[in-house]
Amino acid sequence: MKNVFVYNTIIGQVAVIDNGIEITNMDFADNFNIANMNVCETKLINNAANQLNEYLNGTRTAFDLPLNPEGTEFQKKVWTALCKIPYAETRSYKQIAEAVGNPKAFRAVGMANNKNPIIIFIPCHRVIGSNGSLVGYAGGLDMKEKLLALEKEKGITAS
Repeated sequence: MKNVFVYNTIIGQVAVIDNGIEITNMDFADNFNIANMNVCETKLINNAANQLNEYLNGTRTAFDLPLNPEGTEFQKKVWTALCKIPYAETRSYKQIAEAVGNPKAFRAVGMANNKNPIIIFIPCHRVIGSNGSLVGYAGGLDMKEKLLALEKEKGITAS
């Protein structure tokens, strides 16, 4: 059984879920049905919440957490590529498609981005349209814009 705990953050309520070993999900609490989960703040979930708050407060640029998102092999390749996008930088869907070795799969990259089960820690908010436009985000485009602005504004080097 997975563990879940919901936190109030400056971006709203966020649910963090672990399997006892790794973080498996994180999303805005409204997007989750926590039925059939153990509501428990584990050490790992607490650590994830602390790192999230440090990020949101502008004192953390990289996360140090064991992540285990569930998905297809292609999705996992995309999510791994997303984790390589440096703090305060963006990449286009096409660039991510190229990074995973399938340059024509930018639409599939968009779908994998949309299915990202661990928001922020797997930084899908850093993926933009090839023309620089903000497109698609589970938390809405306003939230995507806020996260990108936070990263640009802080411009810190601590991790």
